[in-house]
Amino acid sequence: MPNLAETFRALHHQEKILILPNAWDAGSAKIIEDAGAQAIATTSAGVSWALGYPDGDALPAKMLAVLTASITDVIRIPLSVDFEGAYTNDPAQVIENLTPIIEAGAVGINLEDGEGTPELLAKKIEHARKAAQRVGVNLFINARTDVYLQEIGSPESRVGETVARAARYRAAGADGIFVPGLGEPATIEAIVAEVKMPVNVMASPGLPSTKELQKLGVHRLSSGTAIPQVIWNQVAALATGFLATGDSRPLSENAMSYSKLQGLFAK
Repeated sequence: MPNLAETFRALHHQEKILILPNAWDAGSAKIIEDAGAQAIATTSAGVSWALGYPDGDALPAKMLAVLTASITDVIRIPLSVDFEGAYTNDPAQVIENLTPIIEAGAVGINLEDGEGTPELLAKKIEHARKAAQRVGVNLFINARTDVYLQEIGSPESRVGETVARAARYRAAGADGIFVPGLGEPATIEAIVAEVKMPVNVMASPGLPSTKELQKLGVHRLSSGTAIPQVIWNQVAALATGFLATGDSRPLSENAMSYSKLQGLFAK
């Protein structure tokens, strides 16, 4: 784990942007690794839905620890876990919730302010750092701020608000800042120029190309919930069609072979 933690940290400071297709279970993580990913990150929504919960701190933290262990058991590259809002509003509870996840093999986390205050997230980050230090892992803490996703404040105030929050989170122990909803090139450039740690953005329609994001100074690009949403829409279409007609032919179109999948998980 210490080696994986340092590898993951170094990936945020390489010349090439770190692209993270987000996984939601051991199977998707292994397939993403096989596709050539340098690291794996989970999507909180995808994980929650796969386990039968809504997104938004509803998933029991113990279930997330079990899922984390199932992923690290099949991959050999660094894993970062979306820890949402730490599944608590009590900063002191963060240590208890996070420790099993680190012990299960996570070397990075996302921790978000969401609908909470910057002050609360800063305290959660401080306790997350304490949990990592107790386990002996140099955990990469990616602080997510929802200033753009939730359209907090006026459009003119959002750059300043994001920069201020990033500074507060960095002082609390964060290693990176994740700004979902950020996509306009000039705004990205303005934030990158002021934030003193790697900036992470999320894939969305109209987002600049990877090449342009790299020029703007972005260090990390995440797919968010996009991949599981596409996959599950295809599941719904296949199931609906099969129920309606019983036609087997669509079930074999664009399918990954049994032997390929079996080989990925052979111990």
